[in-house]
Formats: sequence, C-alpha cells, structure tokens
Amino acid sequence: MAGSRRPIRRPPVPGLLALALVLLVTLGALAAVALRAEGIGSLSRSDWLAVRFTLLQATLSAVLSVALAIPVARALARRRFAGRRALVTLLGAPFVLPVIVAVLGLISVFGQNGLVSRALGLFGLPPLSIYGLHGVVLAHVFFNLPLATRLILQGWLAIPAERFRLAASLGFGPGDVARILERPMLRQVVPGAFLVIFLLCLTSFAVALTLGGGPRATTVELAIYQAFRFDFDLSRAALLALVQVLVAGSIALVALRLTPPDGIGAGLDRVVTRWDSTGPWSIALDAAAIALAGAFLLVPLAMIVLKGVAGLGSLPASVFLAAGRSLAVALASMALTLALALPLAAWVVRGRARLVDALGTMSIALSPLVIGTGLFILLFPLVDPARVALPVTALVNAVMSLPFALRALVPALGAVEAAFGPLADGLGMNGFARLRLLWLPRLRRPLGFVAGLSAALSVGDLGVVTLFASPEGGTLPLALYRLMGAYRMDDAAAAALLLLICSLAVFWVFDRGGRVDADS
Repeated sequence: MAGSRRPIRRPPVPGLLALALVLLVTLGALAAVALRAEGIGSLSRSDWLAVRFTLLQATLSAVLSVALAIPVARALARRRFAGRRALVTLLGAPFVLPVIVAVLGLISVFGQNGLVSRALGLFGLPPLSIYGLHGVVLAHVFFNLPLATRLILQGWLAIPAERFRLAASLGFGPGDVARILERPMLRQVVPGAFLVIFLLCLTSFAVALTLGGGPRATTVELAIYQAFRFDFDLSRAALLALVQVLVAGSIALVALRLTPPDGIGAGLDRVVTRWDSTGPWSIALDAAAIALAGAFLLVPLAMIVLKGVAGLGSLPASVFLAAGRSLAVALASMALTLALALPLAAWVVRGRARLVDALGTMSIALSPLVIGTGLFILLFPLVDPARVALPVTALVNAVMSLPFALRALVPALGAVEAAFGPLADGLGMNGFARLRLLWLPRLRRPLGFVAGLSAALSVGDLGVVTLFASPEGGTLPLALYRLMGAYRMDDAAAAALLLLICSLAVFWVFDRGGRVDADS
C-alpha cells in the first residue's frame, strides 16, 4: 500500500555524513588520547589525588543539590502563588548561564569581599573564602539545584490528583501522605537525578579552574589543563583524559541502564488539591524553601548586573573583539548543531535506528576538554593550534550540544511523521521537498529551542578554547577569566555582564524565532 511506512533499508546519505563527523570527532579524539597515553602506573600521587578530589566534589555536589531540591520541589508542587510559573521558568536559567559569569556572581556574594563576608564582619567574624572544595561544591549546587528541582518536581506532578483525593477521604495526615505517596516517587526519581548531576559535576572544568587549584583542590580536568599549559606534557594530559573518560563513561552507563520511573498510576489530569499542607507550619516551611532558593539563584545574578553596568563603557576594545569572536563561534556552532541533529533525528525516526541515537548522544560521557585534548594531539604536528582555535571550539561545542538537540528533535519529528508521514509517502514527498514542506514548518519550535540552546552554551563555554587560543586571542569567557586572574574585578564584572547579555540574547532570539507564527 502506498500509505504504509517501512523502515529505510539504506542509510540516508545526510545522516551517514553527520554520524561520520560525530564519530570522527569523538572516537578520533579518544583514539588519539589512548595512543598517546602511557601506562596507568605512570600516574603520580598528585594525579591520584586529583581523581579522588574529582569523585569527592562530584559526590558532595550531587548529594547537596538533590537534598536541597527535594523541599523546594515539594513546595512548588504544593503551592499556587503569583509568579510561580516565572519562578519555575527561572529554574532553567542557570543551564544557559555562562559558568564563569555565575562564578563571578558567587564571588560577589560569598567571596572575601562579598555580601556575606561583610555581614559577618559586622559581628566581628572573619570573612569567608570561596576557593577550594567548598567553593567548587557551592558553585555546582548553584548550577544543579535548579536542574534537580525541575527533575524532582516532574515526579511530584506525575502523582495523580485522585491519589491525594483518596488520601484525604481516608483521613491521611502529612506523615501518611509522605510515606505512602511521596517517598515511593522519590525512590524512583532521585537516583536518576543524582547520577545525572554527578556526571555533570564530574566533567566540570570552568568551576574548578576559577575556584579550585592547589594540590588539594584539583580535578582531573584541571590537571589536564595544567599538564598542557604549564608543563606541555601531552602524554600525561592524554593519560589523565583517558582516566576521565573511563570514570565518566562508567557513570554514564550506570545512568543509562537505570530503570526509568514506572509511575504510580494514571489519573484524569485534574488539578491537584493538597489537603495535607494547609497548616501554618507547612505554609511557613514551603515559603522559606522557595524564598531561600530564589535568593540563592537571584542575588548572584543581581550582583553581576549592579557591578557590571558602571564599567561597560570603559571596557578595553579587546573585550569587545573577544565578544565578537564568541558570537561568531556561537553562530557557527549553532548552524553545525542543526546540520548534524536534523539528519540524525530523521534517521532515528524514519529508519528506526536506535543505535544511531545512542552514538549521537555518546558525547554526554565526554567533556569538551577531553575531546579538545585528543584534537590537539592530532592537529599539533600539522598546524599551529592558535590558528584553528575558533573553528575547533565551534566544532566541539556543536558535538557537545548534539545530545540535547536529539532529545528535543527526535520526539517532535516522530510526532510529525506519525501524523503526516503516510500522506507524505503517498504523495512521493521525499528528500528536500519533505524537509522544506513538512519538517521545517512543523519543527519550528524545537528547532528554535535547539538553535538558541546550542548558541547560548557555545557563547559561554570555557573549555577547548583554553587549550588552543593564543595569549592575546580567544573568546569572551577566556577574556573574562584573564581579567579575573589579573584582579581587574571591575572590568571583570563588566565583561561578565556583557557575556550574560550575549548568552541570553542569542538564546532568546533563536528560541523566540522558532515560536513566531507557530500555532502549536
């Protein structure tokens, strides 16, 4: 029958080319790292300390992020108030926020001259120091508390309203509701949230670069960077990169194999009314959780804006040139992300190629610095790394954005094909005609979101460019890091505000562009 759809027998050429480029970048970099690395016995005591610190800070960061997110998610699930939707939306902001901007904001609040230290000084107490293990963990909690809250909130909202109605009719108190309804849900949701956050903290680089350092506060990624910049020991850097891949890959496999939540039943999608949380003590606890989480997220950003506005006009021209390079890299990375993600998503949906989906998302187990290490080893004998710093940065950022792009595009394209694919097949609509007339009009929203997200992540990335850029070149995040290293904190605050504006602007422009004239 003309209307029936069958899996594609031959792999599509665009999908093959996209997958080949992804595998070349990821597996090629890993092969270069593996071939250059020496035996595991050549790791020094400081290297093993870096592995230990990496695991320690990732564990603490994930535990604290999830533990603090539980009362916040519970409060948001139980309460309806003015601005709730805006607050839930705000919880997604740290994901597109440049890491180094957030770090500078945290320094303004928790550093030796920050708001908290000044308040302590009023009582004769010594100032805080944000550098070291506690600073790294604090920054990771800042980034991952919103993510954990969103993940756990979805679990709470998945409990059918009928379950709470039944609990009220049976006279359940708050303890009974927590024991019978909430704790089983948390046992399903929390392990997955913990593993995802653990993996993100394990491969974090910019936080350790700015707040870590020293023998007792060095992560594996920071040790890789130090082996490059200070010793130019490519063999040691490759060995450390291989260790990072083995550790992160093991955690990623555990996360992928983790059984997804089965839920506790379906309902009729009624609005949940919580009779167990009407007491003044419950209201006060929920209000405190929401207020503290909101302040923890908003105050550092407000400090960036307040301290940066005054210095924008006096920034050196080199900072604006770096901003231009960042935007150029972001646009190139965004275009490449879309060029890779759409053919791969089409291959997954129309060809039932789940293996392709898995290969396209394999970069989630890698970090930009590890891939950059492999590419540096491959390119160093052939070309001056500084000359290819920006193209390589754009390429690696695109590959790192690909898992998020596929997660957004595969379900959306699957829905389009399920609804309109048989008709398109009957009309003989294939290739470019199918792309132009069916997919692009129906995928404007997810494509706009993917474009905005990949561009924003690329604008704020401080990873590969640190390995390739020359001392006078680089992107805006690298320029900001150099200003912080030179203790030019006023200029750093202004550069951070400029970086924040660029990151949010590119996300808004492309995400908004995908929503214009879109009815669904």
